[in-house]
Amino acid sequence: MSTQQSNAPAGPGRAPAPLRVAQLDLAGPDGEVLSFGPALPPAPPVDGGDVYALVRLRGRPVATVVCRVPPGKSAADAVATEARALLARNGVPAVDAVDAGAPPRTSVVVATRERADQLARALDSLLAQDHPDFEVVVVDNAPVTSATRDLIAGGYAERGVRYVHEPVPGLAVAHNRGVAEADGEVVAFTDDDVVADPHWLTALTRPFAADPGLGCTTGLILPARLGTPAQILLESHGGFAKGFEPTTYDPNDPPADEPLFPFTAGSFGSGANMAFRAAALRAAGGFDPATGTGTPARGGDDLYAFVSVLVAGHRLRYSPDALVWHHHRETWRDLENQAYGYGAGLTAYLTALLVRRPAMLPALLRKLPRGLAHARTITAHRDSAGAAVPGAHGAQDYPWPRRLSRLERRGMLAGPIGYVRARRKVRGVRPPWEPARRTAREEQSS
Repeated sequence: MSTQQSNAPAGPGRAPAPLRVAQLDLAGPDGEVLSFGPALPPAPPVDGGDVYALVRLRGRPVATVVCRVPPGKSAADAVATEARALLARNGVPAVDAVDAGAPPRTSVVVATRERADQLARALDSLLAQDHPDFEVVVVDNAPVTSATRDLIAGGYAERGVRYVHEPVPGLAVAHNRGVAEADGEVVAFTDDDVVADPHWLTALTRPFAADPGLGCTTGLILPARLGTPAQILLESHGGFAKGFEPTTYDPNDPPADEPLFPFTAGSFGSGANMAFRAAALRAAGGFDPATGTGTPARGGDDLYAFVSVLVAGHRLRYSPDALVWHHHRETWRDLENQAYGYGAGLTAYLTALLVRRPAMLPALLRKLPRGLAHARTITAHRDSAGAAVPGAHGAQDYPWPRRLSRLERRGMLAGPIGYVRARRKVRGVRPPWEPARRTAREEQSS
């Protein structure tokens, strides 16, 4: 089914107007409104203007719509009219049915660095999860102040949040530290700039109970705010969402519509919303410490982990019911850095595969030219059912600026060099759960 763009609120050549982010819950595809309001209260009521709304059917996420509320019209009625029309055109996505009991014991790892205010907001949402058995582990990565430690000690520790210090900078290193500290059968990861839906963790981890061969799950990421041109442009370019159709990726049954599988790892999900069977992730070597934010590679740690688990023979499942709201960066400079980082992280992760998994070299080289051509579409216009965006990528509403495309390409060229530089910096850094290698002198003296 094709993406639907409904009543884009700005015309060609005009700066995108801010949108209110809302949620609408319907009793059915053409049913009555059960609830309507801002996506993340407390916030002012949604009473007019341009609106981007998540559509739910009795709580289940099924679509997004974008519309302008006419003066004098109820916002709930306007959004509901748009939602019913979209669902009538596209149909309702399949139910993410998982026939299983309680989800397994889970450790939620949040890596952070000097963003205590944002972290507090994320932790509040994590502690409100409906999952029956979980812990939260905060990994403070190469901190320069005690702000994160003080935040945890000041009220979150008594609520069960564990604080862990990781002195080596880099998101992948911090995630590996979290994996080593985790006591759950499943390890879930999210970022300090998200707010998790109360059902997020249950929806993300329940599939592990139903499928012993499942190694990884990912979920839906939607924008928490669309108040600045940078935030709107990122979401119009595809943001982080992967649509509303549940999907299972099986290395023994590659998807026919993804000839580059599994190298198009960006289509599987994103690091702000992912979980792994802990034993499978550890056996695959965890996250490559030379990838990720905080290293010269700039990213790619999540992509590398996805592929590592898949090539080890495990399945990966995308579950749109597992929802987090992401606070997109607000400034143009942030967006430039993000565009460059996307490109760098993509080719850095491919370089990591070449270096660390040389057996994959023939397949990777055979598919690499098409893979690089595909790289620019990783965050591009979504073609998943029900995912309306504020502006159409490639159209005249909010076209992705050429400068950002050039930055992505420059990042792609720099990614392999960044990975090599990062690899030198983390030489000798091993996953914390692996025994330390003995030196030659130690071997001789034993």
